[in-house]
Amino acid sequence: MAAPVPKLVEPTQVLPQAQWSGILIETALEVFSIMVGVSVQVTNGSASPMAVTAVVGLGGAIRANFILQCSSPCATQIAAQMMGIPPDSPDSQQAACDALGEVSNIIAGYFKAKVGLGEACMLSVPTIITGRDYQFRSPRTYDRLEQHLLYDKERLVATLEIAK
Repeated sequence: MAAPVPKLVEPTQVLPQAQWSGILIETALEVFSIMVGVSVQVTNGSASPMAVTAVVGLGGAIRANFILQCSSPCATQIAAQMMGIPPDSPDSQQAACDALGEVSNIIAGYFKAKVGLGEACMLSVPTIITGRDYQFRSPRTYDRLEQHLLYDKERLVATLEIAK
């Protein structure tokens, strides 16, 4: 018999923004462990150019974007791991963008609940951007919480941009 999944207990008030960076890391690690079935590690340094970007907007009590970026092979590996099929399968490659969007959506939703924004904040449908030579930029009126993660020798960047 599988162990019961612990129920998330939301804070009764919004936690201070100074705590959000740690909660973002904790949330990303948990979601990758539960949804993808892999461990990711926090790393430092800059990431190489990314080819896939997933963006989930948060609106309501705050205005923010959760952004998850990685290489195409990394997105394909995430899809393969989630579906339990080989990464060289055409199904893995076709599902890569959807998988990254789903992981991003879950991280954003779980994060907003953990910081106490729960029902006071809604999520957008994930937007996926792919390409070889692009940069994703938001207006300078955002505070950025950026975390670099390592998954199977591939770098991911998880960013929360919060409107000032």
